[in-house]
Amino acid sequence: MNIQRAKEISALPEMVHVTHNGVPVYIQRVDEDTKTARVYPLYQPDREQTVPLNSLTEH
Repeated sequence: MNIQRAKEISALPEMVHVTHNGVPVYIQRVDEDTKTARVYPLYQPDREQTVPLNSLTEH
């Protein structure tokens, strides 16, 4: 996923279907410098992680 689209998704009030390794995730914030995003699985908000943007897929 590109940086601009990830930032757009993280700012939207409605959910957008995004996955990381096949798992639906919520994008909390995007770091343009490192090209990463802070995400968590939709049903496990306590499992936050930082992942490369190129590992995220919009469906």
